[in-house]
Amino acid sequence: MSTTHIDTNSIPRVDLNGQGQMAEILNKDLCGAENVVGALRWLNQGDRFAAQPLQNTHQLIYLMEGEGVIQLENKNYDVKKGAGIYLGPSETATISHAGKAPLKLFHLVVPKKADK
Repeated sequence: MSTTHIDTNSIPRVDLNGQGQMAEILNKDLCGAENVVGALRWLNQGDRFAAQPLQNTHQLIYLMEGEGVIQLENKNYDVKKGAGIYLGPSETATISHAGKAPLKLFHLVVPKKADK
């Protein structure tokens, strides 16, 4: 097994029009990952990221920097660096920027792998 170094600073960001910016940092093309996609997301003032329910998929969203508000089941929770949420296949959450500094998220998506 080999180790792949991915310079996340060199991966271009995609502007998501009101949902911040995103750059995939872990996927099949970058490092041969078969059953996971990882992305960094940045939210600035006014940005909101709506994590959608994905059938047969698990999601983990971890706040790496900044402050925000996570809305789960119509309740708002103030969160800061170090907070994280798990979303099962039918769950959704909305994360909004709060505070002065940009909010940086690590978003991991793991689909249920088909049995062989």
